[in-house]
Amino acid sequence: MEFSCKDFKVGNVEGEKVLDGETIPLVLKPSEPNKSDLASLLLGLKNKKDWFEQMIIKNSAVLLRGFDVKNAEDFNEIIETCGWEDIRYVGPAPRTHVYKRVWTANEGPLSEFIYYHHEMVLFKDNPKKVILFCETPPPEGGETPFVPSFRVTEKMLKEFPEEVKLMEEKGLKYSFTALSNNNTGSMRGRGWQDAFGTSDPIEAEKRVNALGMEVEWLEDGGMKTIIGPRNLTRVFEGRKERRMWYNTIVGMHGKEFSSATMADGTEIPEHVVKRCGEIIEEESIQFKWEKGDVLFFDNCALLHGRRPSLPPRKVLVATCK
Repeated sequence: MEFSCKDFKVGNVEGEKVLDGETIPLVLKPSEPNKSDLASLLLGLKNKKDWFEQMIIKNSAVLLRGFDVKNAEDFNEIIETCGWEDIRYVGPAPRTHVYKRVWTANEGPLSEFIYYHHEMVLFKDNPKKVILFCETPPPEGGETPFVPSFRVTEKMLKEFPEEVKLMEEKGLKYSFTALSNNNTGSMRGRGWQDAFGTSDPIEAEKRVNALGMEVEWLEDGGMKTIIGPRNLTRVFEGRKERRMWYNTIVGMHGKEFSSATMADGTEIPEHVVKRCGEIIEEESIQFKWEKGDVLFFDNCALLHGRRPSLPPRKVLVATCK
């Protein structure tokens, strides 16, 4: 790998993979032992802003490790230094605002697995970058596995060419039910009032419609959102014309609060969904969190999730355009 940067040196992490000559994640460490402080990191990011963004796109994930990043305030300074525009999270995951542009990651039970997804994939306006900061690493488990999305498309085309063609032609339709109130005991337990920032049903419906979704109100006060048609795959500029598996059919198909079908209502075969889930897991990459780690995802290129863990685990997040 070609690399020349006086502000960082390349490191390694157990679990990294080399794919088409790209190391995922690219690990960047202090260039010298005395350059691990936050000020040196911020200066390096400022000096190499364009280069750093190119590394995120080239390698799909960049891990900053070995720097003295202590808390949400430090993390926010890193985000601000990078200079990317903020995009507010919309979705079912229970989250709490921590500081300025920083939020908690999904606060659902640590005992549960959060399935692989591109952040806010269902919405037309979604983040290009997802940045995670590990304030408290879990004693066991709790990894954030991620998957090169184009590899899923390649394997699905090879194993299910006709099914992929049909889903691509018809498009996809999803439904999701948001509860009337928050349920912190569920990974998808964010009520519609919190999710859409209003307790007024009329205003909430306007906001949902503005995101390109239809609304169906339920007798228990919950809101069913209907989303579609949506693409099965997408190609993003600057990413080698790779065809990303930019959907959430495995995560939403046949679940308690959600569904995924083709846009005309045709069911997606169960065996196709099952095998897709297996492929995603086969292609996953993960590493053990360390305190102070800051991980940058190219949300166009990677699906990501969360392994079950023992407490405590505290990972914070920011999402950017």
